[in-house]
Amino acid sequence: MNIDELNALELGAFTTQLGSIFEHSPWVAEDVWPLRPFVGIDDLHAAMCKAVIDAGEDAQLALLRAHPQLAGKAALRGELTAESTREQQGAGLDQCSPEEFARLHALNAQYERRFGFPYILAVRGHTRDSILANLAARIDNARDEEFAEALHQVERIARFRLEALIGR
Repeated sequence: MNIDELNALELGAFTTQLGSIFEHSPWVAEDVWPLRPFVGIDDLHAAMCKAVIDAGEDAQLALLRAHPQLAGKAALRGELTAESTREQQGAGLDQCSPEEFARLHALNAQYERRFGFPYILAVRGHTRDSILANLAARIDNARDEEFAEALHQVERIARFRLEALIGR
């Protein structure tokens, strides 16, 4: 699909195409639909990110909480979205050793207890080792710093997903 085809879609079809760009949050696509036409992916991504920013902290927290834990229970049960499955497999998280899985699970639980939302990282370009190192380093952040970082990572994930859908 290209940007012109996307711009021509009615609200329902537009939301269907873009509803998973921000994990389980089709409201982001619905919010930007009236802003069409978008000139390109940069324009669309910026509008979607602004919709998240403008939505306020409660909606942002709900968006963060909509993300699955990396290599968490949802992944083990096969309940991830297609996008999350591809992203986590691309980083090798489906091939964790028992020790890596145990460490990732423990760090995920510690992170979520501390911040109230799952650890989020745009995993493209990461390895299991770099993900574990990043998670361990971020656990000591202040909550407001980590909230901002998690939102930044969500924006990066959204960008990668848009590029996969529309192209660059």
